[in-house]
Amino acid sequence: MPNSSSVSKFLLLAFADTRELQLLHFGLFLGIYLAALLGNGLILTTVACDHHLHTPMYFFLFNLALLDLGSVSTTLPKAMANSLWDTRAISYQGCAAQVFLLVTLVGAEYSLLTVMAYDRYIAICKPLHYRSLMGSRACAKMAAAAWGSGFLDAVLHTASTFSLPLCQGNAVEQFFCEIPQILKLSCSEVYLREILALVFSVSLGFGCFVFILVSYVQIFRAVLRIPSSQGRHKAFSTCLPHLAVVSLMVSTGMFAYLKPPSISSPSLDLVVSFLYSVVPPVVNPIIYSMRNQELKDAVRKLFLYVLLKHQYC
Repeated sequence: MPNSSSVSKFLLLAFADTRELQLLHFGLFLGIYLAALLGNGLILTTVACDHHLHTPMYFFLFNLALLDLGSVSTTLPKAMANSLWDTRAISYQGCAAQVFLLVTLVGAEYSLLTVMAYDRYIAICKPLHYRSLMGSRACAKMAAAAWGSGFLDAVLHTASTFSLPLCQGNAVEQFFCEIPQILKLSCSEVYLREILALVFSVSLGFGCFVFILVSYVQIFRAVLRIPSSQGRHKAFSTCLPHLAVVSLMVSTGMFAYLKPPSISSPSLDLVVSFLYSVVPPVVNPIIYSMRNQELKDAVRKLFLYVLLKHQYC
């Protein structure tokens, strides 16, 4: 049986055996990837170019789009290449890099969503202190802390996962390198280092969840005290997109990693992993743009500017 020192590559999940279905999967993945690139790229460009959007809320949204762009680029290009070239292989180093990047980006996104909940709490519950508490330096520190927490989480999990001896083959039953699937290949029980990494992740995730929950309880209490219906609608419109993104990420992530083994199956694992790794980067730009009139106006102005510039050129 091979061990970790003899495994030079992993074999990812093959979606289909026939060439026609492989090309169909390539086309579907390409369409999803281009949609994620377009949506997140549009948010990045709009926020960067429109000085009216240089506020803490849009600064964090800019970081969220960066994280979404990075996470979807970590998984889909390799899956597309394997479908196009009829292969399943990914190198040992490539698999480790994929795990490290995905854990970094997903962990940082969850921490960033917690920071964004704090931003909405200050904006609605303590509006007079917003500028002093959410200055540019404070926002930069909070964003750096979010990225740093994801990086630390990824270092712990990647080091512990890829230090385990592997003796159950090298076939990963997933379209990308996922930690639970790699742990199934280990010939030993989970090591103490993996338990410590798991405790760190669960503690961080639970702390963020409680913070978001408490923040929104305070936000909703403050919003319901606003006398005018227009004021309540405006306050809710800035919170609902963030709450929808948090709900999508938390529900899919919790179901992926906390579902009981009795209901686990290869097809269910594939669907759930697709939901938490691919769907959020695609739908997050849609969620944020649907109820955000300021962002829609900025995108419209950007398109008009590009069209006018093209006509004059």
